Amino acid sequence: MAEVNTPPATTDRGRATNRLLMRAGALSAGVVALGSVLGLVRDLMLAGLFGASGDTDAFLVAWTVPETVSPLLVEGAMALVMVPAFGRALAAAGARPKHHPAVDEVVSATFARIVAVLIVLGALVAVFAPAVVGLLAPGLANVEVAVDCTRLVAATVPLIGIAGYLSSALRSHGFFGPPAAIYLSYNVGIIGSIGVGYSSYGVRGAAAGVSIGAALMVLVQLGPYLRHIGLPPLSWRRSGLVTLGAFVPVGLYTLLRQAQVLVERFVAAPLEPGTISHLNYAQKVAQVPLTLSAMAAAVTFPILARSVAAGKRDEARRRMETDLLVIGAIALLATAYLMAFAPTVIELLFQRGEFGPEDTVATARIMRVYVLGLLGQAMVDLLCRSYFTRHRPSWIPSAAMAVGLLGTGVLAVWLAPVWDAAGIALANAAGITLTGLLLACSARGRLPSAPGAGLYARIALLLVPTVATAATGWWLHDLLADWRPLPAVLAGGLCSTALFAAIAAAGWRFRTVNPASKGER
Repeated sequence: MAEVNTPPATTDRGRATNRLLMRAGALSAGVVALGSVLGLVRDLMLAGLFGASGDTDAFLVAWTVPETVSPLLVEGAMALVMVPAFGRALAAAGARPKHHPAVDEVVSATFARIVAVLIVLGALVAVFAPAVVGLLAPGLANVEVAVDCTRLVAATVPLIGIAGYLSSALRSHGFFGPPAAIYLSYNVGIIGSIGVGYSSYGVRGAAAGVSIGAALMVLVQLGPYLRHIGLPPLSWRRSGLVTLGAFVPVGLYTLLRQAQVLVERFVAAPLEPGTISHLNYAQKVAQVPLTLSAMAAAVTFPILARSVAAGKRDEARRRMETDLLVIGAIALLATAYLMAFAPTVIELLFQRGEFGPEDTVATARIMRVYVLGLLGQAMVDLLCRSYFTRHRPSWIPSAAMAVGLLGTGVLAVWLAPVWDAAGIALANAAGITLTGLLLACSARGRLPSAPGAGLYARIALLLVPTVATAATGWWLHDLLADWRPLPAVLAGGLCSTALFAAIAAAGWRFRTVNPASKGER
């Protein structure tokens, strides 16, 4: 295809957009990094005060409620439906988006309905908490504690939903700071409640803190939302820009996505007490790199949605390819590093108080397997955006996720009796990778922002530095066995990053000077 010269005005707009994205990404990454640090502090407090026991298993079963609601109503369905809806409204508003009738129409037609549904769902969780616990974890040792904790976290359903709505609206309008701070606020609430209620209420105090943290997620965004967007008269009428029916395919996909955790805990519940806790700690640590990179993707999602709404196919495709390449590289680097240094990382973070050396060994063993699915997770979370930026969201992500979830369930049931929790982690990695491959194959030629084959070739080439870094890291981990955990973790991270970057850069240079080696789009 012939190259088209870009007009100066378009180039200036592109540069301005890139500067905006860089500033917003830096701000968001900084705030999210602080929130992630507090999340680790939260997990350290839980591990140190309660260890990996029947009580922590009970708390984590209850925590499944906000863990399901948060991906559904913050990162998932709410964002995947409302960001494109606000994007279409802002495209209609043009250069004067503030309090534009098109934006007001979206809020009027959706906010009241969404909040009403979420309040009802939260009430149902509280009333039917025993059934919820029985469904999530049959055979759990401390059922009474799990039921109490589930009732305490039921308020998170409407609160996190409102926080997700405000986050989608603010990000669509170019305000990224308050949405980035929601998990910082969330963890502040939990940590404060654990500190205040530990001696008197145990894990129930932590459960109450989850709902307090969810309320803080709303409060940190409410002021900016009212200033910049406002709350128009609420209405039950429909809008041509968005319908609640659009939530159905997106919501189903997000529930199926989160159901991987439900499958893990369902299969792990009859195993040794503490198994669910080991799985949880391994998952939380392994996902920290993806949490930071996903925040950068959240910054670019409104730009992607506007590009699709405006019919700018090439711009949308470039945005998607850039996100996939960068976040895929981060996922593979994290995979290589954590496979090698998992025991030392877990020892540094958790081994104190009630969390002993045997817990470190069990958690590290799980994490070394779990990280095999990080690239698959990144692909799924990014590719699904291509399907949901259209006016009518697609059912394909739900179908792909259902196939992957089925694979996860079958493998988990088969492998758990043989490899215990590590078998469950391997099933998780295999299922999510299968889903990513299905989405990638289905998107090509079907969606305006679908990446080209050349992008996947570049990601495949990154497997070379991944394998080399993992092998070298394993050798280095043994070499540093006598070091204290902190310097060993830092040295391993620095060496792994440098080696991965050097090999990846060498490969990029080779492809640059050898055009014949480049894959065709």
